[in-house]
Amino acid sequence: MNRVDRRTMLKGLGTVVALPFLESLAAAAPAAAATKSAAVKRAAFVYVPNGVHLPDFFPAAEGKLGKLPDILAPLEGFKDKLNVIHGLALDKARANGDGPGDHARAMSAFLTGRQARKTHGADIRSGISADQHIAGAVGDKTRFPSLELGIERGQQAGNCDSGYSCAYSSNLSWRGETTPNAKETDPKAVFDRLFGDGGKDQAASRAKRDAYNKSVLDFVLDDAKQLNKTLGQSDQRKMDEYLASVREVEQRIQRAMVEGDRPKPKTDMKRPDGTPKELQDHIRLMCDLMVLAFQTDSTRVATLPFANDGSNRPYKMIDVGEGHHDLSHHGKNADKQAKLKKINTFHIQQLAYLCEKLRAAKEADGTTLLDNLMLVYGSGIGDGDRHNHDDLPILTLGTGAGSLEAGRYLKYKFDTPLMNLYMAIFERMGCPTKSFGDSTGVLKI
Repeated sequence: MNRVDRRTMLKGLGTVVALPFLESLAAAAPAAAATKSAAVKRAAFVYVPNGVHLPDFFPAAEGKLGKLPDILAPLEGFKDKLNVIHGLALDKARANGDGPGDHARAMSAFLTGRQARKTHGADIRSGISADQHIAGAVGDKTRFPSLELGIERGQQAGNCDSGYSCAYSSNLSWRGETTPNAKETDPKAVFDRLFGDGGKDQAASRAKRDAYNKSVLDFVLDDAKQLNKTLGQSDQRKMDEYLASVREVEQRIQRAMVEGDRPKPKTDMKRPDGTPKELQDHIRLMCDLMVLAFQTDSTRVATLPFANDGSNRPYKMIDVGEGHHDLSHHGKNADKQAKLKKINTFHIQQLAYLCEKLRAAKEADGTTLLDNLMLVYGSGIGDGDRHNHDDLPILTLGTGAGSLEAGRYLKYKFDTPLMNLYMAIFERMGCPTKSFGDSTGVLKI
């Protein structure tokens, strides 16, 4: 092994396992270490549908964050990496003469800032999304230009919202005006994509591993043992921890598959999707996979909607049996508002889990993935009962390698375009542009 950089990989049968940065190898390759000394910035976008209960989302006072409101309370331990942003809007999610369809427009415009063409036919049109603008600039540096994850499957055709194609309410990422990037909701498929070699033998090798109940790591163990001899004590511990985390994710996927594939007393049963039965387990697996993708520098930009917009999923695990969309139309009913608040808090708890994983993943210079990430969390609807697209519930997490100040509640002029925030992120990611979507400038953040 003559030259080793951040994207060192262990290779086995149909398998590629990328490794985190290791100081011992950097010392053996000074030029590579110098090249990788600058922190690598990453971007992520996490979406929630149907708006939120705004009275319990925005803090009481502008400026430095103090006590967080109830919905945001799970993020208390991340206040130094958190910004709560008030005043941003999605004008292109409004009707603008097109009538009903707020959920479809909200999700399709959240990262594009473009008005979706009202159609449920094949002639869909939106615009390139913010994640893909970033991917166009940094995607050639990684195995995957971007990673599109999801929880709820979506349709790419059909009428899902008042004459709008299901493609609009199912897709957050858009490669171009007419091409949405379908998200992957099966964690096993994501794992295979991240750790398979992408060749024609990948499916066969995966089947063989399943048949013998082996991990991908079993096929690279010999290489790992040889590499381990060249590492210092600290790096040996780091690599052991990293490989253990990969194995843990795969084992959890396998356990989920066993549960999902358990036969039912029906001969015409539909083959299970292979995803965890419990929503929280599903979301957290996807969060783990996002972290692994960033940690191995397999990608530097990712998207993860927790649900499609307009989703009417019940949340029985938190004692909410009614559908999310139905509850969002609460009509100021206190009981419905309380249940909506529980759903909103559940989503923030999953975000806090993701942040904890990002903070635990160390970089070469001692910083963490959370330090070097810029994550945007939010919805394309403000209050689900009003279907408004201003006063959007927007958070940022991470400091973009020190380029983004955090720990603040920021209030901007009413109706400031959300795209202005992305313009600011583009500058920090090294891909500035004169305009994006309906932007009017770069947000001062």
